[in-house]
Amino acid sequence: MANTAILIETENSVVKETSLGVMTAAAGETIYALLLDEDAGAVKEKLAEYGAANIVTVKAGDDLSKNPDLQAEALVAAVKEYGCQTLLGTASSTGKDLFARVAAIKDVPLVSDCVAVNVADKTAKKSHFSGKTFATLKINDDFLLCTVRPNSVEPVAAAAAGEVIEFNADVADPGLVKIVEVKKDTGKKLDLTEAPVIVTGGRAIKAAENYSMLEACADKLGAAVGASRAAVDAGYAPHTMQVGQTGKTVSPKLYIACGVSGAVQHFAGMKTSKVIVAINEDKDAPIFAKCDYGIIGDIFDVVPALTEKL
Repeated sequence: MANTAILIETENSVVKETSLGVMTAAAGETIYALLLDEDAGAVKEKLAEYGAANIVTVKAGDDLSKNPDLQAEALVAAVKEYGCQTLLGTASSTGKDLFARVAAIKDVPLVSDCVAVNVADKTAKKSHFSGKTFATLKINDDFLLCTVRPNSVEPVAAAAAGEVIEFNADVADPGLVKIVEVKKDTGKKLDLTEAPVIVTGGRAIKAAENYSMLEACADKLGAAVGASRAAVDAGYAPHTMQVGQTGKTVSPKLYIACGVSGAVQHFAGMKTSKVIVAINEDKDAPIFAKCDYGIIGDIFDVVPALTEKL
């Protein structure tokens, strides 16, 4: 078994389920769960339950939580300290930011947004050509660096020792970025890329205020609300809500497409959803050839009825 480092992301001192999925992707290896300047005690039991042999709190001065360059340097120092030949993380905004920096520091290839990883073989599987096909890539380097698409790997418990370690990285800020101010979203909306259920509205939503109908349904499901490019281009929703090739790539357990035609560009962003439900009044809409369950009807009739039943 090889030493494998995994960057763990938390929210309100709770391990994100997407990070547990990454741990499952590395099952069978000796896992070092890396926490960036966070209290390991609050998450020790959960990480040990899902395979962490060692839980490492990585520290590197007071600015670590705010400085991505310093965080990347600290991650590189940690994997070197524990002899890890693999570093995995979630293809979240944090993962995409930090892993690109780690790749530059170590001068190694980075495979982003994978749907499966084989640590022993140093291979990673990811989609290509707008989701039309999948390729398994062989990494021709001693170090494997990958981010895994959120929700693409179902977390499976695999108890391990969960020994807590504190590591003080002897690194310095390279000074490439100056942090002027940090602004955090105070909203309680789920991140689209990490949401287990997504309800998306297309052009048929007709107006921005009609998204409240989808939000009511999403509240019942613990879901996030997304939008198609057509809805965004029409001004009904901000780009931050867009799912698709030019928006966000998602892989929820359940994806409900409301009034979405199902163009290839949109399908590329949600193809790996476990279950796809389509609601559209056009029986010939392309989405019906790609969904698991289809409902032919007006979304303004179907969605409220669904919400009421939920």
